[in-house]
Amino acid sequence: MTDSAKDTCLSDLRHRILSLDLEPGAALEEATLTARYGISRTPLREVLQRLAGAGFITLQENRGAKVSSMDVATMRIFFQTAPMVYASIGRLAAENRGAGALDRLKAAQREFTKASAAGDAGQAALANHRFHLCVGEMAQNLYLMAALERLLIDHTRLSQTFYRPTSRQETDLVAQATTHHDAMIAAIAAGEPARMVDLTLEHWDLSRDRVERFVRPDPLPLDPASAKDQAHAI
Repeated sequence: MTDSAKDTCLSDLRHRILSLDLEPGAALEEATLTARYGISRTPLREVLQRLAGAGFITLQENRGAKVSSMDVATMRIFFQTAPMVYASIGRLAAENRGAGALDRLKAAQREFTKASAAGDAGQAALANHRFHLCVGEMAQNLYLMAALERLLIDHTRLSQTFYRPTSRQETDLVAQATTHHDAMIAAIAAGEPARMVDLTLEHWDLSRDRVERFVRPDPLPLDPASAKDQAHAI
């Protein structure tokens, strides 16, 4: 077994979790994973430890590994925390920008724009993930970067819904997200922290009201009002 096989396993599991190929809460069976990636249990457990440390999965004694949940409690913390971290990251990125990092940010934006225009929700979500990681790297703050990396795991999973628009209004929101990214790049390049904070919060508001569809089916399987009327029907 080579290090490349272990790295491939790590990279692929990250991708499968972010793209929802492995759903939140899904159990990860060691026997299945060792067979799929051609590695033994010891290096697999090293991979699982790294994924757990980054927040992709949870490890429970005597219960194995599972993909990190997105339950109500987790989502509540996510929505409380994300705008604060994103705004702080954006401000610092505009203050600490570097030419090389700006080039990487522009490259991520090109990928995002291409995927969004093609209607490829999975690739758009992953490109958006890379874009915001680049912004985080430009902030040069290891404490905030750790928080950002964890937030982006759930944000990327949630945004699979956002990048699958079902109406003209939602399509316009995706286009607006692209415009926001371009404006963020300009604000960072110009060294405008206040503008970057404003853009970051506007960008957050774009998807905040849409991602609830990830956890709430539309339409609901049962109309509560209808059920109440039927219960009182003669």
